[in-house]
Amino acid sequence: MKNSPNIDIQFEVFVQELPADYQAMAYEFKAFCRSRKVQSVYELLQLVMLYCGLDYSLRTTAGQFSSANGYLSDTAVRKRLAACVPWVKAILTKVFNLGQVVTSGHLRFIVIDGSTIQVPGADETSYRLHIAIDLVKLELLQVKVTDEKQGEGLCHYTLKNGDVVVIDRGYNQPKNLVPFIDQGGDIVLRYNPHGMNLYSQNDEMVKIAWATELKKFDGSGVIPVYLCHGDKRIASVVHAIPLPQDKADEARRRTRKQAKKKGSTPSADTLYLSGWVLILTTVPVDILDTETVAALYRVRWQVELVIKRLKSLLDIDRLRAPKGSVLSELYLHGKLLYAAVTEKIAYRRLNLFPAGMIPERTHTPWRILHLLASEVKSLIIASMPAQAKYKADFIKAICERPRKRKLQTLPATVFQLLDTCRAMGVSCS
Repeated sequence: MKNSPNIDIQFEVFVQELPADYQAMAYEFKAFCRSRKVQSVYELLQLVMLYCGLDYSLRTTAGQFSSANGYLSDTAVRKRLAACVPWVKAILTKVFNLGQVVTSGHLRFIVIDGSTIQVPGADETSYRLHIAIDLVKLELLQVKVTDEKQGEGLCHYTLKNGDVVVIDRGYNQPKNLVPFIDQGGDIVLRYNPHGMNLYSQNDEMVKIAWATELKKFDGSGVIPVYLCHGDKRIASVVHAIPLPQDKADEARRRTRKQAKKKGSTPSADTLYLSGWVLILTTVPVDILDTETVAALYRVRWQVELVIKRLKSLLDIDRLRAPKGSVLSELYLHGKLLYAAVTEKIAYRRLNLFPAGMIPERTHTPWRILHLLASEVKSLIIASMPAQAKYKADFIKAICERPRKRKLQTLPATVFQLLDTCRAMGVSCS
């Protein structure tokens, strides 16, 4: 394996957050086979970060590279980047330590959610992001990219015995929940009575009629249930929390509005259930009571903030490549690698959240990560200083291709007039 050139001391800040064998992995996954214009794995990584991290176009990426290393066309950049997809995916897996085995009894609270990405001009979902964060440390644990046909599910994540996942109503499917619970995990799920049946813990295994059951309570309550899938019966509890009257009225208005759009009228039971928050969990009541479960579910909002940071600060949704292309896949995974490394730099340098979700938080990561993201962009650019000897190569790489319609110029007569005026001393143009 060819040694890298002397790594710019600024870019070393980025590189040191990568797995130690990231260069060997480039050869293993055939992202880098031999030296040509791109002479090292280090330079190849720079190309990937220019395109994915800094959102440069292919031509601008070629221009930036050419100014420091000599001419490289945008077509050549495209070919080199297309070969990097397996390599970048493998690096991302190691950055998130997805191969690490969590030992039995190791407790983690994880919040999971998904988001969508659209290619330019698309009205519907092009790709899905599946995101997991540590709810105590508020750091990314895993991000996975799939096509639009794959919905939300725990099957997208590397989860182990001892994990407690906090999830919303999109995960109301026994086939997704039961296999994870069988592994020793636990769930805290916003339950949707219309999306999944639960059964009473009695000899008859009767399906619970929720409107009838909830009317027995004067305030919050706990209902023992079975979560069933095939021949599996998982003992669980549902924590039922009534909404305040104003919130309940608002929820019922939304229910009526959604039903009206579909040309239907909600039943009395449906309207009644709209006034309740139901949380299904496999954690026993003596460990997490109703008040604690409700508070735990409310902080699920943190994953929404992570998604917002990925889109607003790191531009994860600025996908410019066509749907299904190799470059779109590279861009999404490369951007996630850029995001993960930026967070790691923040943690390393600032010890950003020494206690994470402590009872008295003093700040959010928003502005800190915004500044750090800008700094990471600067150090990537600074690692490729322009060389005077490559000025012509830079111009050649970054200029537009010849067009059928020529670029506008002034008429020759105007230049003749300016020459005459300059000779007479009446023009400085």
